Amino acid sequence: MAKIQVAVGSTRRPKLAAVSEAIKDFGPVLAPDAEFETIGIEVDSGVGHTPSTREELMRGARQRAEALVHLARARNEPWRYFVGLEGGLDVVRENRVRRVFLESWAYVSDGRDGYYGRSGGVEIPSALAQEVLDNGVELSVAIDRFAGAVGIRDAQGAWGVLSSGLISRTEAFRVAVVAAFAPFYNVRMYRAASVAR
Repeated sequence: MAKIQVAVGSTRRPKLAAVSEAIKDFGPVLAPDAEFETIGIEVDSGVGHTPSTREELMRGARQRAEALVHLARARNEPWRYFVGLEGGLDVVRENRVRRVFLESWAYVSDGRDGYYGRSGGVEIPSALAQEVLDNGVELSVAIDRFAGAVGIRDAQGAWGVLSSGLISRTEAFRVAVVAAFAPFYNVRMYRAASVAR
């Protein structure tokens, strides 16, 4: 049985679990006779501690994956796929009201082509948004204070706190990873769509 190594630009447990769980869903379609191994490597995102725009979230995810590609080439690693994950905020103006959403983004590359995927978004309370965006407090620190707990980022995450445990940080990233891998495991559909243009 062939082994496919998937490198993830983080060593955080929720992110690694998200990729492993996503692969369980689409792995049999992507490579039916393969065994997958998820490898966590800490790389820099090149963006702030709490990205506050969709563009910054996307850039952070992509830059993590690209850093892994460079690392693999420099070390001659056999990694087949490269996954960058970034969580943060997306600010939207609606009728002059600032609405802030927590989002999780993924960027997946095979070293040549790359694609994005995103979770849904959950609106965060305005007091929490103010603490992070206006006062410059890192989201992980602010959510610990708001929830009266410590280490939320490495457990349920802000997603779990805001959704009362119905959506975990791992689940949000899992959805983003499944979406980002779609052009690889559903290649027939993506090829047909590009030919139809």
